[in-house]
Amino acid sequence: MGVDAFLVEVEVDLSSGLPHFATVGLPDSIVRESKDRVKTALQNSGYDFPAERITVNLAPAHLKKEGAGFDLPIAVGILAAMGVVDSGRLEQTVLVGELSLDGRVKPVSGCLPMAIQARRSGYGEFLAPAESALEAAVAGELSVVPIRTLSDVVEYLRGDMIIEPLRYDRGSFCAGDVQDDPDFDEVKGQEHAKRGLEVAAAGAHNVLMVGPPGSGKTMLAQRISSILPDLTFEEALETSKIYSVAGLLDGRPLMTRRPFRAPHHTISDAGLIGGGHIPRPGEVTLAHNGVLFLDEFPEFRRNILDLLRQPLEDGRVTIARAAVSLTYPARFMLVAAMNPCPCGYFGSPDRPCGCGAQQIQRYRGRISGPILDRIDLHIEVPAVRYEDLRSTSAAESSASIRSRVVAARERQIQRFSRDGLFSNAHMKPKHMRKFCRLDQAGEKLLADAVRRLGLSARAYHRILKVARTVADLEGSESIASHHLLEAIQYRSLDRSMY
Repeated sequence: MGVDAFLVEVEVDLSSGLPHFATVGLPDSIVRESKDRVKTALQNSGYDFPAERITVNLAPAHLKKEGAGFDLPIAVGILAAMGVVDSGRLEQTVLVGELSLDGRVKPVSGCLPMAIQARRSGYGEFLAPAESALEAAVAGELSVVPIRTLSDVVEYLRGDMIIEPLRYDRGSFCAGDVQDDPDFDEVKGQEHAKRGLEVAAAGAHNVLMVGPPGSGKTMLAQRISSILPDLTFEEALETSKIYSVAGLLDGRPLMTRRPFRAPHHTISDAGLIGGGHIPRPGEVTLAHNGVLFLDEFPEFRRNILDLLRQPLEDGRVTIARAAVSLTYPARFMLVAAMNPCPCGYFGSPDRPCGCGAQQIQRYRGRISGPILDRIDLHIEVPAVRYEDLRSTSAAESSASIRSRVVAARERQIQRFSRDGLFSNAHMKPKHMRKFCRLDQAGEKLLADAVRRLGLSARAYHRILKVARTVADLEGSESIASHHLLEAIQYRSLDRSMY
């Protein structure tokens, strides 16, 4: 449910009567179809199929059961009811797997959260498809046995075969190697935009880049992952659970890179937020602990963008249905890009803009005020000058920028060590009162900015958070006036609206 697993007890009863196979306990169509797969797999594996009335109960009965992962436990339950397998051997064992018609055990999605739940519930053994076993072994403190066929499972449970459990050495975990990522030294010019992205990465702030076509907005966004800190093991585990449920681990036991998701602007509500007939995590959840890049920001439907309010504010998204309410994690860094007007050349000194004031207002109005308020930095990305394009001087590399970002993040982790926060962007009002104090000059400067720009209360708090990050990059414990000035100049859309 969501990205967490729950245990299902598969009960099998054989009774006299006409041959019949009944599955109860709110099974979906895939689970109901398992009777044909199970019967054929048992026969093709050399086992008799009972000519009796078979009743399979999936408990707890009030939760809907979905997917083909119940094939293996149903088959083993039938064999246990027939006396082929000792049912006592199964008391501390969790099984999962889809059966093919020839008895092979095929992988299923979500093995990692299943193994974590089995460990938490006190089970000692987890039988998983061989292709998914290493993923399950990441859970730790659980004997994960890789299985390939139904016959292997039976022989293992009867003690006729020894299968060595898989172990995952957490000490071998290493975060993604950023050397293969696109590097900031490939970006010509745009020093102001690079600085803004450095500030955003250092404090996990949301950022919106505004500039004409071809100015390098997408190129800059694609390189922001190269300056973010490595995933911690706990973050990697959280992210891997999501990708395991979505079936996107692609054979990897663990996610080692921060996700970078870039959905197209034609995406649906369920595609972005999650949900659907069979609930699945959306792009905001797949970007958890990483970056969600929305190019051509105003081209997304306004109602789609407004759905971002909850995840941007709370770091999670709740999908309520008549039967169930699911909560998915969604703590990501939003990076958005847009043109200044429909034609893209408003304010350009080189190319005239053919858009009227009403067109520009309508274009920018596609982004609601509440969404704009939740974006910490508005960065202007002007067209690249010819001199910069032809320049042979080396630009600063991602590794150099990343070292400053990591140092700033370490200061924040130490500062918020007792509060469970990891970055300035997630500060609450009580933290801001403690860590974002201003001197008299700073108070006057910020008061003038709020009055002249007509900033909302949320924008006021965003400025303080960004100023705190700028100070952290400088290694300063206090917020000075020049830190505030830099944070204020990152509210370019607020300035242009008034």
